[in-house]
Amino acid sequence: MTIEERLEVVERELAVLRRRTRRMWVALGLAGVVCAIVWSLTATTGNAQAQGAEKFIRANQFILEDENGKVRAELGTTKDGTGLWLYDENGKPRAGLLFDKDGSRLLLYDENGKSGTMLGAFNGEPWFTLYDENGKHRARIAADKDGPALWLYDENGRTRAWLAVDKYGPSLRLLDENGKGRAALDVNKDGPGLRLLDENDKPRASLLVDKEGPGLLLSDENGQDRAELGMGQTETPDGRIITYPESSLRLYKPDGKVLWSAP
Repeated sequence: MTIEERLEVVERELAVLRRRTRRMWVALGLAGVVCAIVWSLTATTGNAQAQGAEKFIRANQFILEDENGKVRAELGTTKDGTGLWLYDENGKPRAGLLFDKDGSRLLLYDENGKSGTMLGAFNGEPWFTLYDENGKHRARIAADKDGPALWLYDENGRTRAWLAVDKYGPSLRLLDENGKGRAALDVNKDGPGLRLLDENDKPRASLLVDKEGPGLLLSDENGQDRAELGMGQTETPDGRIITYPESSLRLYKPDGKVLWSAP
């Protein structure tokens, strides 16, 4: 065998030896990692058993992130209450569940992070709120011990209409931009009634229908009756009671005394 052939054999054997050496080191490395993991788990379990730990995690806040590091969910508690929030891929809140001293609430948001709906309970009484694209509440429905109620708001968050049902019957209120009641419709055991009020919350016109019949009453800025159409009664200075039919009309002085009547 020539020297060149011997050198080729030696080189092949060295190559085989190097490959075997690399495999050995890889195997030793993997064995070390496995041993480290087993030791860690054993130590953790031993500590937990020694301390009597339960199988749960205690924390004040949990944050879940996606593969890009953006927050997608958050669960936390503070001195004010506990909340769960879900976010979209742009970091905008899309849903939230909150419980604090005021009660519990479920919130749903639009794509701009503005609250669209809210379902909650305050002092054990449920209510539901709708919001516009600017985050202003525009409608709310609630139910308490007296009965259900519905509020409608304008773009500035002011109450403009209110509808409720209680033990006396249904009621509807319409308000102006200053929050003053301007119209009221009620239905009770005596019958329906409609009242129109001025900017000072004084009734100026009232339409009633009761068991005695329909009636229309007009009042001045002081709330004093000045004209009345329909069935009614008045008392004369000498104490006599006068009963008027449905087709009668009465005009009053500022002091409430009859100025003119027909028939």
